[in-house]
Amino acid sequence: MSLLDMIGPVMIGPSSSHTAGACRIGLVARQLLREAPASTRIGLHASFAKTGKGHGTLQAMVAGLLGFQPDDDRLPNAFAEAGAAGLSFEFHDTDLGDVHPNSAQIELTGAGGERVGLVASSTGGGVIEVVKVDGFRVSFSGASSTLLTRYTDALGVIARVASLVAADHVNIAALVCSREKRGGAAMLCIELDGPLSPAALNFLSGWPEMDWVRMVRPIMDAGDTIGGGDVPVLAGTTA
Repeated sequence: MSLLDMIGPVMIGPSSSHTAGACRIGLVARQLLREAPASTRIGLHASFAKTGKGHGTLQAMVAGLLGFQPDDDRLPNAFAEAGAAGLSFEFHDTDLGDVHPNSAQIELTGAGGERVGLVASSTGGGVIEVVKVDGFRVSFSGASSTLLTRYTDALGVIARVASLVAADHVNIAALVCSREKRGGAAMLCIELDGPLSPAALNFLSGWPEMDWVRMVRPIMDAGDTIGGGDVPVLAGTTA
């Protein structure tokens, strides 16, 4: 942990947990969608639901979905920016169960009809943890490059993915896998020391077991912008 981690992120206030963290949750959700977001439904849990409006959580989350960083001076006007960008949104209170009080569920639909859902928590100091993607258990913070694959469970898939990562000269930092049932849909979440090459991602997305592949870029550095309106280039087949 660095001194900056302890002090907190460079951000538009008032709260690192409720504002910067919320913005970063939106940034991750935007990267998981392969097209410009058109509509979103956001469920606010516990503390986010009770105090989020006063702490700018709602604007921050929409700002993240638009690709704005926590220190972007457009963040307080995110609702108007969303209108200009064609992004409709609605908020509701929800109970997500045994998760951090600063948690949200985002259901995001793209302009072409693609959908993605996630549950994520803002754990303090602008740090986040994504705990579910499309209903599958995951665990990543967005501090490092993260590979996500949704696939049909089959013998040796995880080993083959790990071998591909090694062949691309990238080291694995952490790995989480969950599945609906043996032979059913599954998701693999791998935090990496760096991003996979476009060639490796394209090769992986062509495997018959793969439903989709996402490479989530780090979102923890306030200087690392994510488009501000540009759609990230992501590998994967259509679900």
